Amino acid sequence: MYSLDRTQLFAGLLALCLAIPAHAEGFITRLLNKPVPGGVAVIDLGNPAQAPKVRYQGKPVLTVHEDGQRWIAIVGIPLSVKPGTEQLQVAGKPRAFQVGAKHYTEQRITIKNQQQVTPNAANLKRIERELAEQTRAYQQFSARQPSNLMFDRPVNGPLSSPFGLRRFFNGEERNPHSGLDFAANRGTSIKAPAAGKVILIGDYFFNGKTVFLDHGQGLISMFCHLSEIDVKLGDEIARGGHVGKVGATGRATGPHLHWNVSLNDARVDPAIFIGAFKP
Repeated sequence: MYSLDRTQLFAGLLALCLAIPAHAEGFITRLLNKPVPGGVAVIDLGNPAQAPKVRYQGKPVLTVHEDGQRWIAIVGIPLSVKPGTEQLQVAGKPRAFQVGAKHYTEQRITIKNQQQVTPNAANLKRIERELAEQTRAYQQFSARQPSNLMFDRPVNGPLSSPFGLRRFFNGEERNPHSGLDFAANRGTSIKAPAAGKVILIGDYFFNGKTVFLDHGQGLISMFCHLSEIDVKLGDEIARGGHVGKVGATGRATGPHLHWNVSLNDARVDPAIFIGAFKP
């Protein structure tokens, strides 16, 4: 009987070992791994002595040491990516990952100022200049590690327009909604969701009064339609630090905060970072 029990015990332990993965997913992976267009893919890089250099679509990628156990790459997936197999470069070698499907709904908005729907030639030149300036900010990649990846909400208020909406202004289709909107009263304080450096301030045709915060390694927040900007270029803002006030400047139908999150120059769903993502 003893011999049989010992055999059964070893068999049970072996089965248990085979059933348990080599390591459990860490908190960051569970929070952020939403590999869909407009989402985030978290890729296990093992545990080399130093963080591997990772690139996606030719751009550097955020890497962090999760739970002191392994390096992970946190990859922003553009909305334009089709479901299927995508490729990273990890230390110069290809690494495949899968992108799933996600459906985004439509939003139809009426704008009284027709120039904000079909701008004239002078405004188009301004828009092109401002777009280039903002694109350069999104493409920055600093060496700093983000202070936190579970972000704080930048304002207290309900979510209104979600990320990824196919938008129609006065019946004309325009770019999908690249951020997350919060319903909030004019003058509501906007807080930094993580520590960051102010890398761009502007008053833009579409975005109105705008602030860009660099959280580190290509992880960037953009806040727009502000009524007031209360930081200066180059300021270091602590997590929870005051950035500005909610407004309705630029192309906005009323006061609200529009918040973009960008990873490796890909605009991704900010809801992922506050635990509010909906598959």
